[in-house]
Amino acid sequence: MASQTENPKQKKAFTLVVLTGVVVFAVVFALVSLVDYHALAKGFAAAPGSISSSIAKIASSTKPVVVPTLDTKAYDAKLRVLAHLPAVEPVSTSTATSTKPAKVPLWPIKTVYPNAGAILPFNRIVSYYGNFYSKQMGILGEFDKDTVLTKMRGEIKKWEAADPTTPVMPAIEYIAVTAQGSAGADGKYRLRMPDSQIDKAIEIAKEVNGIVILDIQVGLSTVAAELPPLEKYLAMPQVHLALDPEFDMKGGAKPGTVIGTMSATEINYAANYLADLVKKNNLPPKILIVHRFTQPMVTGYKNITPLPEVQIVMDMDGWGTPERKIDSYVHFVAPEPVQFTGIKLFYKNDLRPPSTRLLTTTEVLSLTPAPIFVQYQ
Repeated sequence: MASQTENPKQKKAFTLVVLTGVVVFAVVFALVSLVDYHALAKGFAAAPGSISSSIAKIASSTKPVVVPTLDTKAYDAKLRVLAHLPAVEPVSTSTATSTKPAKVPLWPIKTVYPNAGAILPFNRIVSYYGNFYSKQMGILGEFDKDTVLTKMRGEIKKWEAADPTTPVMPAIEYIAVTAQGSAGADGKYRLRMPDSQIDKAIEIAKEVNGIVILDIQVGLSTVAAELPPLEKYLAMPQVHLALDPEFDMKGGAKPGTVIGTMSATEINYAANYLADLVKKNNLPPKILIVHRFTQPMVTGYKNITPLPEVQIVMDMDGWGTPERKIDSYVHFVAPEPVQFTGIKLFYKNDLRPPSTRLLTTTEVLSLTPAPIFVQYQ
């Protein structure tokens, strides 16, 4: 059979038709897509299964991510109020020159800003302290749960009335590691509480929408050794930490025979440990309480470093007459600023003769700076 040859004119016409068809299709598709897009933009319902219908579903189900931020102005203002200064630093209009440098108040102390979600200084923590096994170690072990909560709610109301501008955050400070008079099997003179007791503290705090603070008395152990057993609790957003230098027995003495001491290095270790948990678990800032009532109990205070993830409270922990407690606060806590301050009130020891009463809320709030942490034992 003879082969057929293509007519050049036919080939050219065919190509033209194909190209024309492609162009027309592209234009029509573009117009349809444009109309479909404008319909979506105007809020019209798109046909199920259409491109705009899929976009609409995605748009309706995706919410903008809001990254929390700290209100630094409110933070600074609150610190100034605690120091009994105007909430906003006044702007000097004086043109006079002086050879004397302006006196800078010791408080508020300038440290790193905390991450968003920080409890302090926007709330005052009112804490109940103790161990469920001991009536002598604080109110938590002295009464049953319902009595403890009733008393605690009464104290909360007092502080809310005394300072209506500062909400109260209830707290249960449970001694999770207690110093002991006997060495124990490992010779560390401390006893770790079972999980059931820490769980009980968490449940009690939940009933008042509060936080939990786990207190550790290391004895002849170390801060580094006592934190890991508590990590599963410290990784919880509502659980915080307290250190008790009184029972940090570096010299090897038995707890209770001499007053212990804790260095900035140990305190910073605990702060960094907490900070790592905050970052790893995406938590709000932790609180670290450090109890003290003498000068040597805490050494190197200038080297204690607050972190964005950890807020540090130096708590005046001594008992006695109102005058003695104020004197201890003025001499051992206020002159060595770290970040925040606290004070402990003893239901029994603060009434030992010659004392006849506890410090009042007015007296506590008149201290400089006003404690943002108040604990009852």
